Amino acid sequence: MSARRSRALLLLLVVAGVALLVTAGLQNTLTFYRSPSEITQGPAAHDRVRLGGEVVPGSLRTDAGVTRFRISDGTTEIPVEQVADLPGTLREGQQAVVEGSLDDHGVFRSDTVMAKHGNEYRPAEADGQDSR
Repeated sequence: MSARRSRALLLLLVVAGVALLVTAGLQNTLTFYRSPSEITQGPAAHDRVRLGGEVVPGSLRTDAGVTRFRISDGTTEIPVEQVADLPGTLREGQQAVVEGSLDDHGVFRSDTVMAKHGNEYRPAEADGQDSR
């Protein structure tokens, strides 16, 4: 085998190794979730999944340590129940991702709630005045 072929083969192996390491590293950092429509139509609705969508305005309530709200993808709404403290950043009309499973009554029993945020930062206005 010539020196040129050996270098090309070595370079190919290094590139493949780096690609494999990057792929393996990203596997645990990516967050995938299903929409309410996918959850209700999917064959494995009772499995543990992540559900994402908008917290329906007017649906967020906390009674006796249980927080209830609905998540929608614009077509389908799923009621969610959480028996734990919710992040203070969770708001109605905002995107959220919840982890748990759908019960036999169509209620998503969640044990983890994550508020989704946009990547745009806007500073708060001081005393209702624009800071320009």
